[in-house]
Formats: sequence, C-alpha cells, structure tokens
Amino acid sequence: MQWLNKVVDELVAKHPEGEIVVSSGVSPSGVYHLGTLREVLTAEAIAYTVRKREREAKHIHVVDDLDVFRKVPVGVPEDFKQYLGKPLCDVPAPDGSDQSYADYYVKDLFVAADKMQLELDVFRAHEKYRAGFFTEAIETALEKQAEIRQILEDVSGRKLGQEWSPIQVMEDGYLKSREFVSQDRAKKELTFKDKDGQGQVISYAHGEVKLNWRVDWPARWSLLNVMAEPFGRDHATKGGSYDTGAVIVKHVFDAEPPVPLPYNFINQTGQTKKMSKSAGDVITADDLLEMLPPEVVWFFILRYPPDKQLFFDEGPTLMRLVDEFGELLAKPDKTSDDEQLIDICLHGLDRPTVSRVPFSHLVASYQAALRDVDKTLSVIRRTEHADVVDADADIIRNELRFIDAWLDKSAPDDVKFSLLEKVQANQFTDTEKRFLAELADKVEHAPADADGEWFHAAIYGFKTDDMPPKELFTILYRALIGQTSGPRAGLFLSILPRDWLLKRLRLEA
Repeated sequence: MQWLNKVVDELVAKHPEGEIVVSSGVSPSGVYHLGTLREVLTAEAIAYTVRKREREAKHIHVVDDLDVFRKVPVGVPEDFKQYLGKPLCDVPAPDGSDQSYADYYVKDLFVAADKMQLELDVFRAHEKYRAGFFTEAIETALEKQAEIRQILEDVSGRKLGQEWSPIQVMEDGYLKSREFVSQDRAKKELTFKDKDGQGQVISYAHGEVKLNWRVDWPARWSLLNVMAEPFGRDHATKGGSYDTGAVIVKHVFDAEPPVPLPYNFINQTGQTKKMSKSAGDVITADDLLEMLPPEVVWFFILRYPPDKQLFFDEGPTLMRLVDEFGELLAKPDKTSDDEQLIDICLHGLDRPTVSRVPFSHLVASYQAALRDVDKTLSVIRRTEHADVVDADADIIRNELRFIDAWLDKSAPDDVKFSLLEKVQANQFTDTEKRFLAELADKVEHAPADADGEWFHAAIYGFKTDDMPPKELFTILYRALIGQTSGPRAGLFLSILPRDWLLKRLRLEA
C-alpha cells in the first residue's frame, strides 16, 4: 500500500489543517462497470486513509451529466441518434421511463456505493450549472479567454481555430461550440455567433452555457477546492487534460492543482482494449457485485498501484481472486501493508464474506448438494475442510449467495454441472460398466474420511493402455453428470454421498 500512503502523506503535508477534499468524476454515458469503479474506489481509499489518520476528508463524486451524448452504445435503440449532442441529463432513458438517460445509468453507481460502503458527496453537474454554481467561473473564463487560449496552445502544442472559445452554448436543446462575442455581467448574458454567423444573446447563469472540458475541469477544482483526484491515463499524457488544467487553475482561477493520480485501464482478460461502455464489452457494477463480494472487488482494485494495468474475467480470474483474498485473510504473518489492505476491504462489514474453504471446493460441493446450502455444509464436513465448517458456517452461507449468482450469470461451462437424476446403463459398453463396477467395489471399502487424493489414486489404479486416465475420467463424468468433463474427479467423488455414489457407479440409480 505504499502508493496510497505516499499520496496521503503528500496531502497531509500540503494541507496540515482543515478538510481534505478528494474528487472523482464519471460521465453517465453508459453502464457503470469495473473500469469505472477503479476511479471511484481509488478516490474513496484516499479519503478513507486520511480519516484513519484522524483528519477530516470528503470524497466528492461528480456525475458529469451535462456532458453531451456522443455515441449510441450497444443495447440502446438506434433511433437515439437523434439525441446526439444533447446533454445526457436531457436525453430520455432507454427503458422509456420518466427518468433521464443520466439517471438511468447513474443509479447503478448508487447501488454499488451502498454495497461497498462508499461515502460519496454526489455532485450533479447539470444541477450545479443550472443553479448558478459555475456562473463566476464562466465570467472569469470569458474575461481571460486570450490567456486560456495561449495556455492551451503552449502546453498542448496545438493551434486553436479563430472561432474557439472556452464555452459551449445551448441551441435548441443541443450543446454547440460557438464563437464568443461579448458578455454583460450585470445581466448575466453573453453574445455568441450562431452557425449562420448571426449574433445571439443567451443567459449563462442557469445552465444554458457550459465550460468546455479543458476549462471545466480546472474550474471545478477551484470551486470545490479539490486536493487530489484520480483520472484515466489518457488525461495524463504530455500536454493532455491534466497538464493544461494544472496551468489554467493556477493562472486563471488562482488555485492550486490537485495531486494527480493517473490510473491504468482494466481490460477483459485476453483483450488489448479497455472496457468500453459504448461497445458493451463490460462487466457492469451491478452484475459484478452480485457475483463477487464487495471486499474482493476492493482487493482487486487496491492491491496494485493505480498505474498498473489490470485484467479481469468472470472465470479463472474471479475464482483466483476469491482464493487469494481468502489466503490473505488466513495469512499468519501479515505485514502492515496486508493489515491496511484488509482493513480497507472489510470496512463497514460485520465479518468477511470469504471463508477458509477454497472457492473451487465450495463450487463443486454446492452443485453436488444440488445447490442446497445446508446439504453443502454437510458435504464439506466429509472433506479435508471439515475442521473449519462449523466455525465458518455463517460466512459460507453468505459466500454461497454470490456463488449461486455467479453460476447463473457467468461461470464457465467447465465448472458448472448438476448430478444426473437417472443414469441409462445401456449408454455404456461392457468395458466401461466393468470399470465403474470395480471402482464401486474399491470405494465401498474406502476409509470413511477418504479425501480427494485417495479417490484420485483409486481412479488412476485402473489405467491401462486401452483405458488411459482421460478416458476413465470421461466415463465417470458421463455417469455422474452426463458430461464428458467436469470438476476435479477425485475431489468430486470424495464429496458425494457414499451410498448414492456406490449405486451410481453400479448404474443402479
């Protein structure tokens, strides 16, 4: 957690008194997803750590709902193209409800915030603009337009067109970049040239005028007294949004830029591009938190510095994450970094959701028990994890809720199974029947506490040149679950009720 402590050390040193303000901001242009959460959770971790040092801290989350609707994402009707260029707060919801497009998508963040114990001070951009919060910043930007232009050209290294201005104006419900002519501070009005070059007058005190992004961001830092902010690495390039914003906030708005914390993107495993709202290749925050306990999401985001690229999938990565977090909880010689990470991950929870039983073992046991929670506990009591079942029973029950959702939503086919209700003996050759019957005889005399290794060795004892291990396992899976592959065979057989297993191997049930 050195990266986190370094940021907090810097903040505390720069601001020895008063409240420390951390900000995050997301445009509700589509579903909130795991990549979105990286910014929000990073900011929240900073604020939380500041509070642990007995300093006041606030995490302001800006919902950029006055941003324009730029692209119709996957899953949204194509006729929404008619709204391109409108503010997100003024676009209708894709489900036809009375809420706005922005409201429709941002609600997922609020659900996630509740599940993850986030203390967000939510700032709705459209509400603030329309309430006049940005009025003075707009006036300052217009007065210092020439200075802002020079900063943008010098820092970004690109020339701006003669028609450029630091604002966007509302025309017929759409935000447009138009050439600024003059302002009347007494009336809170400005004049701009429309698309035909004609002068038009508009109020800038009630949301009809918005600062463009490279000016809006530093204006916001100044108005909200932001002291630290995570942001995507695309804003951290040389001459990019942060670089120009840092100069603008100093020389135009007379404030200090926040401590920057660029973060790298989260990709789907095997993909080279970041998760994209518009492309639809995302794991939504809502779905994620149904399948994965909140503390494991914290663990995934925070265990590495923000600048490290992360990869995620709902199969092997999710399974490995749960086990790795369980191992961290059970680690006997925890470092101070371990303790700090666990504290953040578990804050607000009465107890962990991850038990001491390995994830794959729970998944196999739960399915072998036909997804019956009480029977699952009984199954595990017959395994090498019997010693922790009673102590972790409530934790296991809670963890199985997430596993149940994961099995329904995203678990890979090779880990999902259900026991065949009835086996058809005529589906097996005489050789296959003989193997199953002889294995049954061996199992009948197995120790009562025989574990997965015992069963694995028992199966291997029947291998021959004509019946290699892979074929033996295939025969077993066909008899037990009607598939040609499945969970680790030794472990699987060890957790099945012995009487049922003997009848099934003899093709009697």
